[in-house]
Amino acid sequence: MMTQQRFAIGTYEAGQGPFPGLVVDGTVYDISAFTAYRSTAELLVDWDAAFTALTRAAERPPVAGIPEGTLRTLPPVSPPGQIFAAGANYREHVVQMAVAHKLGREDATAAELAAEAGREIDERKSSGRVYVWTGVSSSISGAFDDILLPAEYDDHDWELELGVVIGRKARNVSVDRALDYVAGYTICNDLTTRSLVPRKDIPMMGTDWMRAKNFPTFFPTGPWLVPAAFVPNPLDLGIRLRLNGATMQESNTGDMIFGPAELISYISRFAELQPGDMVITGSPPGNGSHHGRFLQAGDVMECEIDGLGMQRTRCVAGP
Repeated sequence: MMTQQRFAIGTYEAGQGPFPGLVVDGTVYDISAFTAYRSTAELLVDWDAAFTALTRAAERPPVAGIPEGTLRTLPPVSPPGQIFAAGANYREHVVQMAVAHKLGREDATAAELAAEAGREIDERKSSGRVYVWTGVSSSISGAFDDILLPAEYDDHDWELELGVVIGRKARNVSVDRALDYVAGYTICNDLTTRSLVPRKDIPMMGTDWMRAKNFPTFFPTGPWLVPAAFVPNPLDLGIRLRLNGATMQESNTGDMIFGPAELISYISRFAELQPGDMVITGSPPGNGSHHGRFLQAGDVMECEIDGLGMQRTRCVAGP
């Protein structure tokens, strides 16, 4: 039996405007040159038929290809859809954040804070209490674009995450069926300005994710969208982030409290997921808050998830 040719899809720029690309072994083929799809967003609206057509094209490309390294890589879904983001969704990450930010009893030791966080996680998982917030698509940038750090703040943090891209409208779907609505998977680094998270002026309102996470370029995404058919188990992927060559995050997606299926099912109870929307699934341990080190101009981050490629982004001083 012949093995199916693996491929990814992305959005690229060669000087004449963006185009959707079929990526096979480091070569990009312009999808708009052999199909009616003019963008990856159009392709995702018709995902089942598009996947069949791209599977055939990957076996025998109908047009000449371009080396991927000669093109500018844009966010893989263009125009981008909505962002739904899981918060506090890796067990060890939640424990680390509870200790770093002293979330718990004022007189508790670090060990006691960690133990209390662990008990809260277990109870939240058993009761199905998912936490999701929303981001803005204008904050999405490409996998190799510079990240602009707003100069007014000095506590910009990294959060590498598995991105789940939707390929069919999803409303009130069950956990058992939820992965049927997934087109593919990508990488997203969900940046956060930590001092902007709490609303101390309105304490009863709690956290303010809008202002803390939605600066321009704060969701570098890609380089590709890898179809779900090539990711047999999204809960068994190595995930790692290096800062200036030093490993800061290294974990496995199996440490998620709620997996992609549970997140999609939960979100679809309250909102309609659309083709091209991205669900980011939480971050593993090893954020800057834990290490006591935040992003600075000149820093370079390399983000990898097994089978999904690598991002390389440089931090620059922003306005």
